[in-house]
Amino acid sequence: MRESPRLKTRLEVRGIRKACLPIGELFASLPPFITPGLSLGGLRQYCFDFLSQKGCPPALRGFKGYPEDICISVNNIAAHGISSDGVLCPGDILTIDVTTVVDGWHGDGAWTFGVGDISPRARRLLRGAWQASCAGIRALKAGGLLAEVGEAVEKTAARYGCSVLPFFVGHGIGRDIHEEPKVLHTAGGQLPLPVVPGLVVTVEPVLSLGDGRTRLLDDGWSQATCDGSITAQYEHTVAVFSDHSEVLTLDNQDLLSLDFPPFV
Repeated sequence: MRESPRLKTRLEVRGIRKACLPIGELFASLPPFITPGLSLGGLRQYCFDFLSQKGCPPALRGFKGYPEDICISVNNIAAHGISSDGVLCPGDILTIDVTTVVDGWHGDGAWTFGVGDISPRARRLLRGAWQASCAGIRALKAGGLLAEVGEAVEKTAARYGCSVLPFFVGHGIGRDIHEEPKVLHTAGGQLPLPVVPGLVVTVEPVLSLGDGRTRLLDDGWSQATCDGSITAQYEHTVAVFSDHSEVLTLDNQDLLSLDFPPFV
């Protein structure tokens, strides 16, 4: 029997928000630091130190065996990148995915950045990924169905000529990093679950300019697109209230109305 979602009280949402807000602050701080020639190891260390100094340590290491504190996926790596070798090159795009913990409550977020000047195709992908994530968040509201999130994401992605990678889904979050329910980012397949106050989940579609198929690399973690197409992702932790839904990983909710993602 499938576990029911663990609904959160307003006080518990406040605890999750404490773990989430430093994630948004980290992403806002990164653009001046992400430059050609920066090593992936140096970038990981910057993220680790930033969050630790905020009293919000990363929580990914050891989760299901994952070997890193910070997840960095470059270009055609769709998720779970682990390499610390190499440096960033002009035109690269990279996604930084972090999970944090404060007083036993977890936060989760991801952001895609460009390195120097990026191509028009890459800019289209970033815009599509941002708009798709925001559309999914707007669809997540009390009184609706969870399936509306995936429908909104996929419809928006198609407007930008992007594919949604179906293997990567959102999830409930709280005392555990992954809780029920799973949140699909494609139309169809989602269980007919109602969206109710107290639900806290991640919305985290991964988009590509290719056909959306991925393969596991020899390192046992990195998921790469089969056709080599670049990918982008904007992940938010979202809490549902009776009269609105709130992105806990952003201090300024007005950012969701922007046409193009900030902090890139």
